[in-house]
Amino acid sequence: MKSWLKWLVFALVLAALAAGAWRLVSNRQAQKVALEAQQAAQKTQTVVELAAADLVQLKTIDLVQGLAISGPLRAANTAFVKARVAGEVQGLTLREGDRVTAGQVVARIEATESQARVRQAQQQAEAARAQVDIARRSFENNRSLVDQGFISKTALDTSQASLTAAEASYRAAQAGADLAAKSLDDTVLRAPMAGLVAQRLAQPGERVAIDTRILEIVDLSRLELEASISPADSLLVKTGQVARLNIEGATAPLTAKVVRINPSALSGSRAVLAYLAVQPNAGLRQGLFAQGTLTTGSLSLPAVPLSAVRTDKPLPYVQLIQDGAVLHQTVELGARGEREGQSQVAIKGLAENALLLSGSVGSLRAGTRVKLPQGQ
Repeated sequence: MKSWLKWLVFALVLAALAAGAWRLVSNRQAQKVALEAQQAAQKTQTVVELAAADLVQLKTIDLVQGLAISGPLRAANTAFVKARVAGEVQGLTLREGDRVTAGQVVARIEATESQARVRQAQQQAEAARAQVDIARRSFENNRSLVDQGFISKTALDTSQASLTAAEASYRAAQAGADLAAKSLDDTVLRAPMAGLVAQRLAQPGERVAIDTRILEIVDLSRLELEASISPADSLLVKTGQVARLNIEGATAPLTAKVVRINPSALSGSRAVLAYLAVQPNAGLRQGLFAQGTLTTGSLSLPAVPLSAVRTDKPLPYVQLIQDGAVLHQTVELGARGEREGQSQVAIKGLAENALLLSGSVGSLRAGTRVKLPQGQ
């Protein structure tokens, strides 16, 4: 190959390499220009216009401190009607939900045996009384004879002892008659209080033993929440404190007040039972589950609604409005509480009256320009 041809090929290769390098530099320059244009566009992006409801202000407020409580509702007054004598149940017609009054006859126990015992005891008492009359006449006669000198004083003392023994036997027989009459009266079962029948635990014709439960009666006019409190939290609970409860089936929260605190902790869990009198409501029933918050005190701290604190980063932060832009500011959370039915949390790391985005706005990128409503 001629030398000039070699130089020509070499020149062409160099030209191709130079053209490639120029295109590469041009592409990078174009990308840089596009990136700068994008950044400039981001700087001049549309400003987010905010409403008054989108903003919250850090202010010192009174945070209501409370404990979460839950438990079943129980009637303050309940009673079981029990059999006081053994026998067959008769006349039991009440069912669950029936209303009873105090002293109402609810059932009977078959009384044939009890009636026989009453008659037996009465006859024994009459026989003992006859023996007392005999002993008294003998004593009176002997006393007259002693006065006349026909018998000794010892015989009179013996008559006196016989009369005393006869009178004691009569009193014992009379007590037996009273006991038999009491057993007969116990065959009639009466309601110890007014209320509603919660359970019927026996059936007519069934033979029951002494102390067998026949009916359970509850008084729904006074219901209580039996709340289990942890040992540490129990130190904060005092009588008279008020709670707001949500009860299953109830359409609106109810108010309850602590009326008693058990002086002893439960074995095992060491929990303490507190009893809260529930506001009367016609629809409440024993056994319904209730849960709510018991107010134990209040603190005055700088706080914002809990919804304004975001947790989608490793540390909690708020969206602070500063110089017309959004700033993600990490904060330290403090005590929590309630105010006007809304959960609040105390925060540290911000100045008083700092303006924040509320939780309803959602997450905005740091640096986003915002327009505040008039007057803010």
